[in-house]
Amino acid sequence: MKSDIKLIDYLAVRRSIPAFQMSEPGPEKAEIEEILRLASRVPDHGKLAPWRFIVYRGEERVHIGKELLKLALEAKPDLSEEMIEVERARFTRAPVVIAVVSKAGPHFKIPEWEQIMSAGAVCLNIIFSANAHGWVANWLTEWFAYDERAYPLLGVQPGERVAGFVHIGSTNFPAVERPRPEISETVTWVGGDA
Repeated sequence: MKSDIKLIDYLAVRRSIPAFQMSEPGPEKAEIEEILRLASRVPDHGKLAPWRFIVYRGEERVHIGKELLKLALEAKPDLSEEMIEVERARFTRAPVVIAVVSKAGPHFKIPEWEQIMSAGAVCLNIIFSANAHGWVANWLTEWFAYDERAYPLLGVQPGERVAGFVHIGSTNFPAVERPRPEISETVTWVGGDA
């Protein structure tokens, strides 16, 4: 693996593209299946696959946006025109949106926390896999990931939680670097040479 400089180069510059900067085209069904097949290769203690995918494409994204707007207006009837358009476009910013749904729960052997982290690893692996196929991607949660009123609309079952919505598509925008934490600020060394 150390000899795969391409992977090292990719990790050194990996950057999410904002969903609002995405456009058509997006991956077709067979390519999405391959992206998800690769993304599923994550740490998964007990081989539980404590997550599943919901793929949103086509006109259904427009319908979901309209329904999410209704829910948003119930909570905040005085939304500005700009925010109304933002809510309406939540699922149409990218040609493909994939929900990673966590099915984590009590297990006699596998801690629920490990199951949740496995779902997070899948979200990141979807980004890696989409990028490897030449697409841009972004992992978002947004308010409706935490609002169970939206779950029936989104296809999320009772007892499940949304780990994230991964937006996948194309872009004409350049990937702009953002500040990253300094290793000296995020690492605690224990043992070994100073």
